Amino acid sequence: MMAGKKGSASVFEYQLLEAATNKFQESNILGEGGSGRVYKAQFDEKFLAAVKRLDGTGQDAEREFENEVDWLSKIRHQNIVSLLGYCIHGETRFLVYEMMHNGSLETQLHGPSNGSALTWHLRMKIAVDVARGLEYLHEHCNPPVIHRDLKSPNILLDSSFSAKLSDFGLAITAGTQNKNNIKLSGTLGYVAPEYLLDASEFWELNTSHHFDMQAMPQLTDRSKLPNIVDPVIRNTMDLKHLYQVAAVAVLCVQPEPSYRPLITDVLHSLIPLVPVELGGSLRVTEPVNPVCPEPSRH
Repeated sequence: MMAGKKGSASVFEYQLLEAATNKFQESNILGEGGSGRVYKAQFDEKFLAAVKRLDGTGQDAEREFENEVDWLSKIRHQNIVSLLGYCIHGETRFLVYEMMHNGSLETQLHGPSNGSALTWHLRMKIAVDVARGLEYLHEHCNPPVIHRDLKSPNILLDSSFSAKLSDFGLAITAGTQNKNNIKLSGTLGYVAPEYLLDASEFWELNTSHHFDMQAMPQLTDRSKLPNIVDPVIRNTMDLKHLYQVAAVAVLCVQPEPSYRPLITDVLHSLIPLVPVELGGSLRVTEPVNPVCPEPSRH
């Protein structure tokens, strides 16, 4: 079945992937990202996986593929997706991942369901899961790992909506950023400016597109804050919790790196907002206060 191993990742034969995806039929497509399509692969009755076919060619694409295999062959954490193996077939590269039954966070939020499956508490659980994954990369890997492409398409959700970080093609170890990394540095607006360009260049280029420049007035004004909450959950959370999340978000997007909190501090700020049954420390004993309470009938 497998042709060999690199760390914890197996080398898959191309014919095996072709058979498991029914020759990469369109009906097996799970999603499509910037680097290629992802297919459902049924190897046998019990073994189901996701196969990403990488479309890019050239040195950059090869470097990203090798980076992904290298990192995920070494990293093991409950909030980081497992790479089961890979395949090289001519010019085409394939990555085989554990199956994440609820797809990406982007698909859940912006796909056909428009986020209806994600309650406020589930969204807080996802945020905590992501923070736990990042804390592992920043605090427990030696040297620390900087992901550099953390966005909703790269946050995958399993059958219980536990979140796992994926796509480590652009990851680097702390202290290795330099001008040679610019073309491999992730998505504008998602990566810290000091890992992309000199901060002055960054602000000049992206002021009109950057998240915090648009959202900051609403994030820092409690009367406006509910206006930027997803309508699907707007009336469902405790306002005090919403204020706390906004305060954390404002700190995380400070232009000056030394003003931003460590991911460990972010994690410990969010854990109390997640119910115990979802992995946090919040004990839900009564209904939450809606943002817009019902008018009194007396």
